[in-house]
Amino acid sequence: MSINSAMMAGVSGLTANSAALAAISQNIANVNTIGYKRSAAEFQTVVNSQTTGTGYSAGGVLANARHYTSQNGQLQRGSTSTDLGISGNGFFVVTDKAEEVGVTDTRLFTRAGAFRVDNLGYLKNTAGLYLQGWPVDANGDIATDPSDLSRLRTINVGSVGGTAEATTRVQLNANLRSSQALSAAVQNGTYDPATNSMAMWNAETGTGVKADFELTVPVSDSKGGQRNIAISFLKSDVPNQWYAEVRAIPASDVESGAGLANGQIKTGIVAFTQDGRLDTAAMQALGAAALFDDPSAAVLTFGGSNSGAPAAGAFKWADGLGIAEQTLNFDLTAAAGGLTQYDSASVVQATLTNGTAFGNLTDVKIDEQGFVTAIFDNGVMRRIAQVALATFPSPDNLIETTGNAFRVSQASGTFNLKAAGTGGAGLIGANQLEASTVDLSTEFTGLITTQRAYSASSKIITTADEMLAELISIKR
Repeated sequence: MSINSAMMAGVSGLTANSAALAAISQNIANVNTIGYKRSAAEFQTVVNSQTTGTGYSAGGVLANARHYTSQNGQLQRGSTSTDLGISGNGFFVVTDKAEEVGVTDTRLFTRAGAFRVDNLGYLKNTAGLYLQGWPVDANGDIATDPSDLSRLRTINVGSVGGTAEATTRVQLNANLRSSQALSAAVQNGTYDPATNSMAMWNAETGTGVKADFELTVPVSDSKGGQRNIAISFLKSDVPNQWYAEVRAIPASDVESGAGLANGQIKTGIVAFTQDGRLDTAAMQALGAAALFDDPSAAVLTFGGSNSGAPAAGAFKWADGLGIAEQTLNFDLTAAAGGLTQYDSASVVQATLTNGTAFGNLTDVKIDEQGFVTAIFDNGVMRRIAQVALATFPSPDNLIETTGNAFRVSQASGTFNLKAAGTGGAGLIGANQLEASTVDLSTEFTGLITTQRAYSASSKIITTADEMLAELISIKR
């Protein structure tokens, strides 16, 4: 009868508003939870089938939970460089274990980016979920795939050891005094790079030939060790020409082939134009007699310590050093200076080299494209991974799990893995965190209306009870 249906409608109202209260309570409890997405109970009416000639029967109401997963919270400043927020529709891909993650293991998705480095070096958020991304391969490349979870790895910054970079480029900015007086060794013709060289000079014994000018170039080897290469100059009796010798300091750092001795690496003549610039054409004309027959491509190639005995005119790092082969490219004709011969003091203006000595990890930075970069105290920066982001056709239908994370459902659609900044995934904000999407004013207003609706539903039940009591008391 209609009175019974009214009572049942009241009961359904109590149930629905209880569900609404639970959703509001969950929102209020998580008002400060990083990356939390608010939910709400949405009501829908239930209508019973009506038959002609019968009385009206109330159907009541149902409450369905709706999750506003696609609603993005405001990004706020974090406390460390591993605090991550997303300004877009992407989700971080996370797992509940760091190692031995297989294709069949569950992947979860979250916007809670408060990651910290754990005791094993993995990035883990406050819910204990580990961040995944694409690692850098041996060639320094990152292979991304929109659907292949097997390419993902748990990002580990603790496994990054120290690093060093060998020197490959040297830029010289130095001047040789054009009015330099000829040394006695040049005047009497006793200078010889093979038998009476600048590399043999010993101030105590007076052996060898003293250089008119010498500069030293610091060189980092493949292990980050510091080596020194000296370039000595001696004014020639030919105008605008200088004898030059390149040698290692100490001489024991290299092993040289025939024609080279006392740590010599290369010997030859450096020629200048009448206006003081390096004379490329003259040096090319000198050929093998020039220090470099093509100054625009001045290269020294050191053999590795484990290579065989060097041939005539060649050289290698000494066996005891145990370092790899190395090529040095000299820039002697830089537009800003280079090697010059002006009538001013012989001086080194600058010696610029790349390469670094051994350095230890000091910091980890993550940029807006999600590249995880290790920074070392020697200035070297090395990419180690890229954070992967996942997008969904219907993110509001993801299933919530403990730890402020979500998992895929049939209604949400399958995931697509994307790099930050592509396909609507959004950019990653380092040192930022996404605030909860809960608005307290809205929740407390809903709390009031839900309470009143619950009270009204209970009043339906008491009224229907009174009417049934009246009906029962008709016959006394």
